[in-house]
Amino acid sequence: MQELPTGLQVFEKIRTTGALYVDKTDMIHKIVSGARMQFFISRPRRFGKTLLCWTLNALFSGKRELFEGLAIANTDWVWESFPVIHLDMSKVTTSLGTDGVRNSLIRRMEYAAQENEIDLRAGETDTGEMLTEIIIKSAKKHGKPAVVIVDEYDKPFLDFYNKPEMAEDIRDIMRGCYTQLKANEPHMRFLFMTGISKFTKAGVFSTLNNLNDISLDENFGTMLGYTEKELVECFDEHLAACAEKIKISVGELVDRLREYYNGFCFDGVHKVYNPFSMLNFLHSSEFDNYWMESANPKIIADFMKERSLTVEQFRGMSVSRDFVRNPGNIETAPPENFLYQAGYLTLRERIDSDFLLDYPNTEVLNSMSRLVSENIIQSDGGEFMDFRTPLIDALTENDCELFIETINRLLASIPYDDYMNAAKYGRRKKMPAQEWLYRSTILAFLRGCGVLTFGEMHSSQGRSDLIVTCRGNTWVIEVKGTSGNDCEAQAQEAMKQINDRQYAEPHKNGKKVGIAIDDNTRQIGGWVEA
Repeated sequence: MQELPTGLQVFEKIRTTGALYVDKTDMIHKIVSGARMQFFISRPRRFGKTLLCWTLNALFSGKRELFEGLAIANTDWVWESFPVIHLDMSKVTTSLGTDGVRNSLIRRMEYAAQENEIDLRAGETDTGEMLTEIIIKSAKKHGKPAVVIVDEYDKPFLDFYNKPEMAEDIRDIMRGCYTQLKANEPHMRFLFMTGISKFTKAGVFSTLNNLNDISLDENFGTMLGYTEKELVECFDEHLAACAEKIKISVGELVDRLREYYNGFCFDGVHKVYNPFSMLNFLHSSEFDNYWMESANPKIIADFMKERSLTVEQFRGMSVSRDFVRNPGNIETAPPENFLYQAGYLTLRERIDSDFLLDYPNTEVLNSMSRLVSENIIQSDGGEFMDFRTPLIDALTENDCELFIETINRLLASIPYDDYMNAAKYGRRKKMPAQEWLYRSTILAFLRGCGVLTFGEMHSSQGRSDLIVTCRGNTWVIEVKGTSGNDCEAQAQEAMKQINDRQYAEPHKNGKKVGIAIDDNTRQIGGWVEA
């Protein structure tokens, strides 16, 4: 078996060590050989942007031997070497504030000059002027126009996403550098930029309107990430080894991988797997939340908590094409913009000219649910397990009393303000605000525990609140909210709804549970099972 390229981001390193490379050079050839020569693409973190940049670096450096056996080797591409100015902005130091960013950016320019054997004017500290000097002198030295590659252009100011004023200061510094790229277009053969956030007319790229944004282009929707075809064909031996270890067939494994890791969509058409998650899974053969845990989960959890957001409120949200193209500055945008640009939400099918948003897959949905649940109970993880263990036991043993007891402890841990702040979204869902929060909280908690849970599952008669499957057992749960002394009656009404609308019909031997939550005590005051 070829070695997995886990942790490898430099194309030359992958190719010279014999590690597995998923060939994307057919799409790369379309970019580099067309009439347009300035490109931008946005993708979430750990999606292969850096590998793409290093691939372009090797291509324009004329390293033909690295591309033997790849798609581009069979094209009319003319192999020649250009001066390459490769700037990785993720290496800019941001921990020392604006002065630290400015000084670190100066060092980035000095390194780029050294790599191209360029002497900069002594004492020059304006990063825009330094970049201009590098481009012009490199082109003159080599007798060929320069290639400029800027990776993670937005990393310096995204580090201050929760400090908008500081982010804008850093953006001003970066803007002074980036605007020189248009001014020096005559001296450039090719420009390629990547980042997480989209650029806007009023943002960093206010004067860089020559960039061709291919972030939504269907022709390049799978250039980053693995398609299922690529997964099955390129990693066939690794999949077979994982299937043997887990003791299931390769077909069953691919079905499970599709549900757990597939689903990122950047053009409204094609779905891809996150490379980081897939490589880690193929290495360990364990279904885990690799992509989410590789970041700083607490930042996302705090983001959700500070805004009293629920996991469910973004699912199926309709957004315009303009939202997708120009969602605004990530640190000041509405929550759905932030979560979309950061990769926690992705595109689903189009409705006319609009798109729907949803979580990409089970990995991200369950991870978000757990983060929100832990923040709800103000837990660092230890207390969360105190809830999770009895919950799993209850579902496994069909112990409704233990289930109710555990959920009541969970509800008791929710701060009062969180209930009050649910009102706005509850009204949008056309249901009582508290009832919405109860249902979405239980749903998020179950998912956060790794339990397969569906909310508002459609049937021929309507939509059930919760369908829960755990270790072979299925529970059909209907939740009612009440502010009176009629909890028992409301629980019976919930059960009647399950029966009348046949919510449990598709689930043979499914357990049916009707729950009524007293809004005065915020506890389950009545329940009935069947």
